Amino acid sequence: MRGSRPGERRGGRKKGTPNRATAARAAAVAASGLTPLDYLLSVMRDEAVELHVRIEAARAAANYVHPRLNAVSVGTREGDPIAAFFAGLAGTTLRPAED
Repeated sequence: MRGSRPGERRGGRKKGTPNRATAARAAAVAASGLTPLDYLLSVMRDEAVELHVRIEAARAAANYVHPRLNAVSVGTREGDPIAAFFAGLAGTTLRPAED
């Protein structure tokens, strides 16, 4: 029986191998010696450039250097004993224990 099995790959480009256009672009960037991030950082650090341009360069470069954090929702599950405890405290005032 000929052919590939389900899930089996035969032939073609290996996973992760760049195509010609991507490889050419990467080679051009490497040959220039200056990446877009390097350029943005050089503009940001150049004190001869106007302040608002430097701030925009810093804002654009920040996306490459510092990842954005995802919003996290804080909540409780139904029947959670801790949630039930705090729900029982709702409307009460906490006072120090009397000795």
